[in-house]
Amino acid sequence: MTSTIEPQGAATPAPRGTLRRPADLARNIDVSGLVDTEGGLLDRVIFTDQQLYRQELRRVFAPSWLFLAHTDQFHKPGDFFTTYMGEDPVIVTLDRDRRIRAYLNSCRHRGARVCRAESGTTRNFTCTYHGWSFNLDGSLASVPNKDGYTEDFSADQWGLVEVPHVESYHGLIFGTWNPQPVPLRESLGDMAWYMDAMLDHDEQGTVVVGGVHKWVLEGNWKLAAEQFATDWYHVNMSHASALMVLAPSGKKPKDEVVHRTGRQYSDGNGNGAGFPVHPKNRFDARTVHEWMDYDALRARLGEARVEGPLTNGHATVFPNFSYLPVNGSIRVWHPKGPDRMEVWAWTIVDKSMPPEVREAQRLYNLRTFGPSGIFEQDDGENWSEVQAISHGFITNGVALNYQMGLGSEREDGRYPGTTSELYSDAAGRAFYGRWRELMNTPAWHEPAMRSTNE
Repeated sequence: MTSTIEPQGAATPAPRGTLRRPADLARNIDVSGLVDTEGGLLDRVIFTDQQLYRQELRRVFAPSWLFLAHTDQFHKPGDFFTTYMGEDPVIVTLDRDRRIRAYLNSCRHRGARVCRAESGTTRNFTCTYHGWSFNLDGSLASVPNKDGYTEDFSADQWGLVEVPHVESYHGLIFGTWNPQPVPLRESLGDMAWYMDAMLDHDEQGTVVVGGVHKWVLEGNWKLAAEQFATDWYHVNMSHASALMVLAPSGKKPKDEVVHRTGRQYSDGNGNGAGFPVHPKNRFDARTVHEWMDYDALRARLGEARVEGPLTNGHATVFPNFSYLPVNGSIRVWHPKGPDRMEVWAWTIVDKSMPPEVREAQRLYNLRTFGPSGIFEQDDGENWSEVQAISHGFITNGVALNYQMGLGSEREDGRYPGTTSELYSDAAGRAFYGRWRELMNTPAWHEPAMRSTNE
């Protein structure tokens, strides 16, 4: 179920002229003292510092596999979707050979976006600044007033910059700028087992319903990504009013609703997932629940997945892709500076779902984790509140506690990889451990470590 899409025609620098960027523009900070995974402490400067944020774009986002789109958004050649990898705008499209490819959404002439639409179908991408036009394979198709250039001007050398590696997993498309990455499936490791509980219900796969919802939050992207990886702990307090709405009694959430047992998965790549086990109360759309063939799912996925990550929970694929199995919600946290993020969210459903069941899932997701959802608003308020006070001089110097479940991580023999109790910060510690590792590791585009402490 893993497909690799071969990169073609990536642009190379033109032979005429050379540029050399000063090394001081990319000086890096040693972050070893900011994240203590063994002691469970975190310096909140990692949420506020502009220089650290610029370093994240170079060393966390540029080398990592980043979520781009769902394969259901591309059906015929020329279908496209524009998104971001970090803060780099990219176009994802289906070329004439029906290969999914991705390009930097920036004209090689003066740098404007060559595609300003969010999605659609086109024969080529034409920059509205000076009219340079590019084919679906990224090559430069036409240049107005080309006679004004010298004879050695070569269109072959001025095509769109292509994302060198694009791969898909069960319909989820990821890309990386790293020219020699660890393959996507290998990078996911045991996390794929947990993802399959949402993505591999049947051979028909998943489709997108309801388009893409987008909204802006005042908060650092890591606050959202780590919560979806590690934090069931906030549910009882932050979502108390939402739980009252959904609780069977309609009054107060019962102990078995919020005080659940379960597991939390974490790994060395920063991925994390948490889920209750054998929940007595469910918070999914009744229509969807009644449609599900749980006997067939047990035969396909196994008892452990059906009674765990399929039923409920939360997860993050490092660095900024998250999902909620019970809602069919997938989302990406696009960084927009240290203090702001854009949330882009899709609802995916099993392709075999009939229309009325698809609609029930779409509405349930919208009402709970849409931009005005009863759970989503609680989360956004928390992240914005944390960010709002983190710039204070004293506040910014007070360490944060990530010690819940410290030392409880183990292999339990039932769930793949390392797990801890449901109420734990284990996946959060692993998330920031991976962040620390990448922030201190020169990426492919850096000749060697350059530290501000030198």
